[in-house]
Amino acid sequence: MPEHIRALVVILVIAIFTFYFSKKAAKPFISTQQFNRWRNAWFAITLVAFLAGNFWIFVIVSTLCILYFTKREQNPFALFVILLFAAPRISEDIPGFGLVNFLFSLDYVRLLSLTILLPAYLHLRKKPGALAFGKNWPDKLLLTYMVLTVALLMRDTSFTDMLRGALYNFTDIFLPYYVASRGIKNYQQLKEVFVAFTIAGLLAGAIAVFEHGKFWLLYSSLADVWQIKWSMGSYLGRGDNLRAMASLGQPIVLGYVMAITLGFYLFMAKSIKSRTLRTLGLVLILAGLYAPLSRGPWVGAAAIIIVFIATGPYAIKRLSMLGLAMLVSLPLLGVIPGGQKIINLLPFVGSTEKENIDYRVKLLDNAIIVFKRYPIFGSVKYRDELANLEMVQGEGIVDVVNSYLDVVLKDGIVGLMLFIGFFWLVLLSIYKKMKRISDKKSQPYLFGRTLISCQIGILVTIFTVSSILLIPIIYWAIAGLGIAYARLLSAPETAEASSEAEHTALPTSRLALKN
Repeated sequence: MPEHIRALVVILVIAIFTFYFSKKAAKPFISTQQFNRWRNAWFAITLVAFLAGNFWIFVIVSTLCILYFTKREQNPFALFVILLFAAPRISEDIPGFGLVNFLFSLDYVRLLSLTILLPAYLHLRKKPGALAFGKNWPDKLLLTYMVLTVALLMRDTSFTDMLRGALYNFTDIFLPYYVASRGIKNYQQLKEVFVAFTIAGLLAGAIAVFEHGKFWLLYSSLADVWQIKWSMGSYLGRGDNLRAMASLGQPIVLGYVMAITLGFYLFMAKSIKSRTLRTLGLVLILAGLYAPLSRGPWVGAAAIIIVFIATGPYAIKRLSMLGLAMLVSLPLLGVIPGGQKIINLLPFVGSTEKENIDYRVKLLDNAIIVFKRYPIFGSVKYRDELANLEMVQGEGIVDVVNSYLDVVLKDGIVGLMLFIGFFWLVLLSIYKKMKRISDKKSQPYLFGRTLISCQIGILVTIFTVSSILLIPIIYWAIAGLGIAYARLLSAPETAEASSEAEHTALPTSRLALKN
């Protein structure tokens, strides 16, 4: 039996069990019909991905499947989220038919954007009363950032490449942000997006745990099956362990996804009545966070937990308890079986692949040197400059493992200020709306805690990784959810479910840090 067929069988078995338990956990949040629709859509895309045998057949058949499910879905952004990790982001160039070398690069995520988000955008922009893009300050900074990055492409490329850059900004930045920020109509739809991300993350985590335990990357054969050369998805180790990646293409991307899943799960855990089910979900997420052995997302996950506690009731007491628990757990890890291995993997503490941390420190020092040469708008040759400063890694590339450095070196201080300013304004919008809520145990306040925690966790994590694969798609989308949250709290009290959500506290849960 071919490897990809065996991998498909394993993925389907894992998914069946994960969906079974996820359905029980999701029951307080979404209808059975909606859950079944999401589950069926995920299975359809997964089956097509492994059985198509060719990238273009996958594109055609999965497009038909996506359009079928989109017509039956009232919350298109939630459908986008549940399908986001169903297949790897492997890309192929669309031929130019003699007019140009190629039209543009198409991958699974852009396919989702074009089939789900683009129709949603076209519908929303015609809707009476819809907030036009550019009417708030985050919109204005994002628009300026997108225009700047496209304009700067002209420094060292052709006009057609600039047009492709504009298209990629539209599909990869604008559509996820716009549909998230404008397409969420009420608290229920925002809740559905949280649940969709959590379920998708649980599926990725369960697959990752299997990969880590069995030393087998289940999606690694897809690029060969689709007859495409892909630089991602290769086997990577840390110490004597395999670094899992599921469908995310790179271990740190999986860790990033699992950290955000943990943040959304803190919201969900409040309403899961079964203690066994709550514990199972938390254990699976933590195991999925561990499986890629990516230390940056561990720091991001810690930031999410700290911010979540700090923005809730009894913050000082609970932060003190968390700090005490961490102080006690480290000595215990040194004596339990396998504990020393975990300590060695910890950032700034462990000794495993310490050279990666040293590389990041050296990268920061040398990036400052390059930045001083091109401070305003950066340079297209910044990687060559870093290579001359001996920053080439063993793979023969300069890996700028810091999204902020990548932005400032490529787009200068102007680009970096727009980039950081956008996210700062989103955080400010969320925080200002949260401050207006008197009941700190209400559901609207919990939405805000979750979004601000995940957003800060993202901003911490991307300090340790470049914005590759799904990383930017997710941070633009979650920023859009932050704007949607602020918009919902600015709406009249007659908005659907607002009155009930404002005054009804969710059930308590120790796993959700006792809100």
